[in-house]
Amino acid sequence: MIKIVAKGKVKANEVEHFKSMAKELVEKSRQEEGNISYALNELIGEPATLAFIEFWKDQAAIDHHKATEHYTTILPKLGELCEGAFEIALFKELEL
Repeated sequence: MIKIVAKGKVKANEVEHFKSMAKELVEKSRQEEGNISYALNELIGEPATLAFIEFWKDQAAIDHHKATEHYTTILPKLGELCEGAFEIALFKELEL
């Protein structure tokens, strides 16, 4: 499983617009084969700092996700509402 954290700061006056646009991305991503979890999260105490936290079966599922219409259409529009680019990090769980 691969976990993605994509975190960024949304322009203060665009937070609600960002959330409403992100809703479709979240709903459609959750329906994709290979998706385990997909959610938009808000940093406590900083409502303009948002993070998509995603769990995917494998890299092939992520590659498919990045090619979907909802990803290629909605993500650039969300980017226009942000203060700079989102920081994206991929994680794999360690077995201890």
